[in-house]
Amino acid sequence: MAADDRDAGELIRLSVHGVLPDQNTDTHIVILRDEQHAEVLPIWVGAAEGNAIKMALDGMVSPRPMSHDLIRSFAEHLNVKVTQAVITEIKSNTYYARIYLLTADGEQTVDSRPSDAIALALRTNCPIFVTQDVLKQRGGTNLDAWLERFGTKNLGK
Repeated sequence: MAADDRDAGELIRLSVHGVLPDQNTDTHIVILRDEQHAEVLPIWVGAAEGNAIKMALDGMVSPRPMSHDLIRSFAEHLNVKVTQAVITEIKSNTYYARIYLLTADGEQTVDSRPSDAIALALRTNCPIFVTQDVLKQRGGTNLDAWLERFGTKNLGK
């Protein structure tokens, strides 16, 4: 765990289990789950960001590099390794993330939108984490009912 995430509690590893269009808005919902399927973290992202994540999940390659492909290419050419993506906090219903990089000078972090951190993590095969504090704040004790409504309760099981 990185030093700046210690105050937020233990990190929990998540994986992306699907990307769904939200029928009520022009957004997508990224469904993240822990390995035991005990924790679920839905994050609303823009349509373009959701499509970028879905393409990476499906192993699709764009005929021209997308932004996340370009960032991955820069990292590879500059000998920078993306080591992890961490969803670090939530403020006013907005999630925040950090991307951790290993460079010749040591570990560096870059602030990021969660959608970009997830898309890059999928393209670089690095793990995605969330802090316990974010899981506690994610809202709603009726998450199972919400997942049932969207038909996602068993998504990824």
